[in-house]
Amino acid sequence: MKIGIIGAGNIGGNLTRRLTALGHDVSVANSRGPHTLKELADETGATPVRAEEAARGAEIAVVTVPLKAVPDLPSGLFDEAADGLVVIDTGNYYPRQRDGRIAGIEDEGLTESRWTERQIGHPVVKAFNGTYAQDLLDRHRPAGDPERMALPVAGDDEAAKRKVRDLIEELGFDTVDAGGLDDSWRQQPGTPVYGLRGSADAVTRALAEAPAERPEEFRG
Repeated sequence: MKIGIIGAGNIGGNLTRRLTALGHDVSVANSRGPHTLKELADETGATPVRAEEAARGAEIAVVTVPLKAVPDLPSGLFDEAADGLVVIDTGNYYPRQRDGRIAGIEDEGLTESRWTERQIGHPVVKAFNGTYAQDLLDRHRPAGDPERMALPVAGDDEAAKRKVRDLIEELGFDTVDAGGLDDSWRQQPGTPVYGLRGSADAVTRALAEAPAERPEEFRG
């Protein structure tokens, strides 16, 4: 599958490593230009590109940049993607630590991924946002392994969500359907499932236990 990764930080870099190892055709971009990705490209065989080229021909695109950088992504980012493109959003809102106050989240009560969806003009599926980057390299397990972790996945389009869940399961993790994008507050920072290294049952319980109010430390 052709996959574009926009953002080459910890999550983006390790997804590039895993997905190329599984045989996918990966293009990867960051804000500093493809020349800064030579080491990652040499290591993985991924193609370093400019951000506006990352989704060209892609069946799946992963947006994994700081939330404050989302409005600065190039316009028309997905214009040359494959039909039926699925966009994965891995982002989290850290108003005090990094992003500053975002009115749509704070005042309108949008979930982080709903806000991102509006900024980029394309539906998204929320996944990997509460996953430790190193776990992508170290904690994948075959199906049925008692130590296999599960990750929550939220989105409005069931077919898109299924495609993301299939990819995550190929990466070596179980998945739990976390509902629609307006339910994705259950996996935002400060919730029980955020950073949880647990089974599908544990993830399901954690999602159910999430408090509706955003924790004080994650408010701007």
